[in-house]
Amino acid sequence: MDKKVTKADIIDSIYEKTGMSRKEIRSVVDLFIEDIKDALINRRIIELRGFGTFEIRVRKGRQKARNPKTGELVSVISHGIAAFRPGRELKQDVWNVVESSHTDGSDP
Repeated sequence: MDKKVTKADIIDSIYEKTGMSRKEIRSVVDLFIEDIKDALINRRIIELRGFGTFEIRVRKGRQKARNPKTGELVSVISHGIAAFRPGRELKQDVWNVVESSHTDGSDP
């Protein structure tokens, strides 16, 4: 089973449920994503009730950080990161979701 859902998969799913044209759906999805990005860039919090909250958090810079690929010491300036905090409904809906590889002892 493929565990990744792409934007194209979401568009196809909405198309099957609504019958709207794929072009219209793609346009709405793209506008929705763009509005979320713009709000985050402007340090606004996006709250989607029943789903969760997107916000920008500042990660402090460090003088001595390590590049995980090379092991080289580098300095990192303070920077923003996009963070998602799931809402209560989403937390409850996914509470019992467990990967099968962890329950049956088999490798992924």
